[in-house]
Amino acid sequence: MSLRIFIILLVVCALTLTAFATATTHIWGPSTDVQGFKVMHITSDMYLPTQLDAPNNTAGTRLPPITNLGLTMGVLPFEKMQMEVGFDHKSGFGNVDKYPMYFNAKIGIPEKAFHQFSPAIAVGMFDLGTKADVTDYNTGYGKLAWTLASAGRISVGYFSGNEKLLLDSKGEKDNAGVMAAWERTVFEKGWVCVEYMGTKSAYGTLNLGFAWKFADNVSVLVGYDIMNDKDLAGVEDCITIQTDIDFPIMSPSK
Repeated sequence: MSLRIFIILLVVCALTLTAFATATTHIWGPSTDVQGFKVMHITSDMYLPTQLDAPNNTAGTRLPPITNLGLTMGVLPFEKMQMEVGFDHKSGFGNVDKYPMYFNAKIGIPEKAFHQFSPAIAVGMFDLGTKADVTDYNTGYGKLAWTLASAGRISVGYFSGNEKLLLDSKGEKDNAGVMAAWERTVFEKGWVCVEYMGTKSAYGTLNLGFAWKFADNVSVLVGYDIMNDKDLAGVEDCITIQTDIDFPIMSPSK
């Protein structure tokens, strides 16, 4: 399917149906949603480069897929303040794969927690790596979200990470930028999203995605990720394939 057809389908879906969907992340970056208390969220992601031999890949090798296996869990039992913590195992980065573990945490307040017009609020950190100036992106962020009735939900925020790792194609730091997203439920079990992350670092992308809920706790997402800096060495646009499973930790029966 060409990118043009994908965008047309995305717009058609958005104009025909109502409501909105939620997820711990959007397509590429974090959302304001937080896992419920004692709910565990398993995600399996694969990022496939659209060009197997990128022209800016100076090593001249085929770009491998990036894989990510993650687990996140809600840890606060409160209605108006929630928190999740989790980790990711990432591979496909060459020598960096020696340090595959990354950690994340988020605190959030749901929409309308205090009055009818109060937004959802989230602050957190992700890509907390284990090797100094190699994997410790240590990216902090804050984000707000509002539901616009049948028009879906919009989110805006800002992030900042390790200036030694988040660089543009010229090797200059570009470690902070805006985050924005629009999302909406379609066909009751479907979800569409357009998301943007600023900077010309490896984070910087325009993302288009569609997800389908096969069960109350199982969904699959397919996205197309367009890099902001086409000259960033070894980085190409990619396709995201993501599977998410949620399950509560049940209390032992008495």
